[in-house]
Amino acid sequence: MLPPVASKKMQAWIRSRHLICRNNLLVFETFDYSAVEKFEECVKSLGGELLSVEVLKRVWRGNHRQVLLYQAKAALSSPNHPIKQYWYEKGSLYTRFDDSC
Repeated sequence: MLPPVASKKMQAWIRSRHLICRNNLLVFETFDYSAVEKFEECVKSLGGELLSVEVLKRVWRGNHRQVLLYQAKAALSSPNHPIKQYWYEKGSLYTRFDDSC
């Protein structure tokens, strides 16, 4: 994936509150594991690395269906990366799945 495409995709995730910055890490949350794989591609394209992927919890969707909420953490090589600047301007402190907001 080319870096401009990766940046645009990450900006969309920031606006939709799937992606936030926390303690110099990028934290991405989603129900869709293929989105986690796309996130990893974007991070690598921008010179970073995926640090971990874990299941946060099971969430009921509808009456009889449980889905897994995945959380991926990544680090970018530069502390002043433009994606972080974009998050400072347009992002949130909490993801859309965070119970504390």
